[in-house]
This record gives sequence, structure tokens and C-alpha cells, in this order.
Amino acid sequence: MNVNGKPTRGIWHEGAPARVRIIDQRWLPHRFETTDLATVDQVIKAIQVMAVRGAPLIGATGAYGVYVALRNVNECKDLNAHIREQCRAIAEARPTAVNLAWAVNEVEKRIAGEKGLEQKTRAALEAASGIADAEADRCRAIGRHGLPLIREIFERVQRPVNILTHCNAGWLACVDVGTATAPIYAAHEAGIPVHVWVDETRPLNQGARLTAWELLQQGVPHTVVVDNAGGHLMQKGQVDMCIVGSDRTTTTGDVANKIGTYLKALAARDNNIPFYAALPSSTIDWQIDDGNMIPVEERNPDEVRQVFGTDGVCLTEVLVAPEKSPALNPAFDVTPSRLVTGLITERGVCPADALSIKKLFPEKF
Repeated sequence: MNVNGKPTRGIWHEGAPARVRIIDQRWLPHRFETTDLATVDQVIKAIQVMAVRGAPLIGATGAYGVYVALRNVNECKDLNAHIREQCRAIAEARPTAVNLAWAVNEVEKRIAGEKGLEQKTRAALEAASGIADAEADRCRAIGRHGLPLIREIFERVQRPVNILTHCNAGWLACVDVGTATAPIYAAHEAGIPVHVWVDETRPLNQGARLTAWELLQQGVPHTVVVDNAGGHLMQKGQVDMCIVGSDRTTTTGDVANKIGTYLKALAARDNNIPFYAALPSSTIDWQIDDGNMIPVEERNPDEVRQVFGTDGVCLTEVLVAPEKSPALNPAFDVTPSRLVTGLITERGVCPADALSIKKLFPEKF
């Protein structure tokens, strides 16, 4: 996707020997900065402090992290044991998004058959690049499969389609294109008028900061709203559909996404509004069939007490709550499959149930 008209990805490698670079999302939308990930500690920190975030991008970053680990090997008595240790550290950087452990494991399997450090390093870079490319391709396919859902609504209502989304499931979260945004971008490119209601998504405001910035860069009409406005907009007939992303989805269609997603699904069900989760198969946890089994990350309570922004001159954090008031900061919630109209995947749209998911991905069962 574009940044100031220039095609850009959330993570990439360049040079020889290759260096891994990311967009540091902590500074958006007020400052566009890129940085190198030169050590495993830097990879882990980037994931933990959300310089990179979003399940597919976290996975791609973890994959490149294995390459970074190999690049930094000096003398090592047991190379394989050292790499296993580094891989486990990267895979455990954040708990909820299943893509991270999956991607690290994929690279680890790819390099297992290589004999020497140079061969393993080369294979790791090839594998990580392949994962990043595949995630972008899956997102494009999600856009193609989601486009008819938007087109059908437009043909029926004959006005711009109002789509509500929550958090950021755009290209910033997914290497390129995005999950929830993929059908939106596809519709926009196809000349179908759309308008996106962008939830601010407290506490870190990824909707207001990142989704709005993305849509602005791509020229997609949108409006930022407070998180609590969604139900009101639905009651007033101003939302035609909801599309959200996912950090982990069970084989039965339960969807873990940014905290507050569950409430939007409840409001959508009460107002008979279709509620879709857009996700690549790398976000499905093939070992879990119950959303209650998904680990929900609890983050620093200061993210709740403080708000990041600009005063027009400086970037700063402002304390909102009383300094001594405790705060709770669960990063995700789980929307049960009964509230999900359908899953938009790279292989098509299906109901959020075990049988339908199995039909799309029979080789996983």
C-alpha cells in the first residue's frame, strides 16, 4: 500500500547482507519512522512494545527474527540448541496472536535440514521472505472474496456502503493490504463507494491513529468515532456491515480480536447487521476448538491511564486517570462464533462453524 504515494510494506529486507527494517508504528500518525531490527532483543522488544503489531505482521517479524538470530551467531558450541533457544524467546514475545509461534516454527523447520551456519542463514531469510509474501497474497485473496459482500449491499442500497471496523486490521498489521481493510480497498478500487466508521479503539487508539491514517493515505472516505458510538450508529441505520480482524480464531469460529470487538458483535446482532471477521488461515489455531482456551494478554495498565498524542509541537503522553488509581488492561476479547456472520479467508467466505471451516481447509484436520 502507499505512504505519501510510495508503495510500502510493514516489514522488509534490503541490502547485502540483508538488514530487516520496520515501520515503527508507535509514532504514527504524527511521525513516519523506520528502524532496523539488528538483534533478537530488538525483534522481541519491537513486538512487545508494539512497534510492530497485528497478527500477520507479528508472525512475519518473528520469522525474520530467526534470520536475525542466525546473523548474530559468533562462536557457538551447539548451533542447533542455540537457535532453538532464540526461537523460543521470539515465539513467546506476545501470547495471543498464534501467527507468531506458527511463523517461527515454519522457519525453524525450514532450516533444520541445512548443515552449516551460512546455509541456515540463507534458508532463514528465504523462508521469512516467503512468509511475508504469502501473508500479503492471502490478504489480497481476502479482499477478492470479501468484495462481493460489499457489492451486494451497494447494489441493494444504492448509496455509499457504511462499514464499521474496530482496531487496525489494515496493511500496517499485515505486511501489506490488510485483512478487515482488504475488502474495503478492493471495493474502493472497483469504484464502489464506501465509508468507514473507524472506532478509536482505546486504550492505544490503533483505530484513530493507524486505521484512519491508512484510509487517508489510500483516499478512502472515513470518520473516526469513539468506541461507544458503534451501537448508536447501528440503531440509527448508519452501519451496513461490520468487518474486523482477528489475532486468533478457533477451529469452531470463535474470534479473538482487540478488546471491545465482542461488544460490537453484540450490537450488530441486536440490530440485524452482518458481522464478519477477516483473517488468513495462519491466524486459525488448529489445536483449539473453544474460545475460552485462547490466552488473553494483559498489558501495562499505564496504557489505560495515559493517552499518547501531539500538542501540535511535541509528541507526548498525558495522564488521564488519577495517578494512584489502579487500571486493568486486557488487550483482547473473544467473540463467540454464534455472533459472527462469517469468516472472510483467502479461500473464501464461510459460516463461523467447525464444519464450514473444515470444508475450506480440509488438509488441516
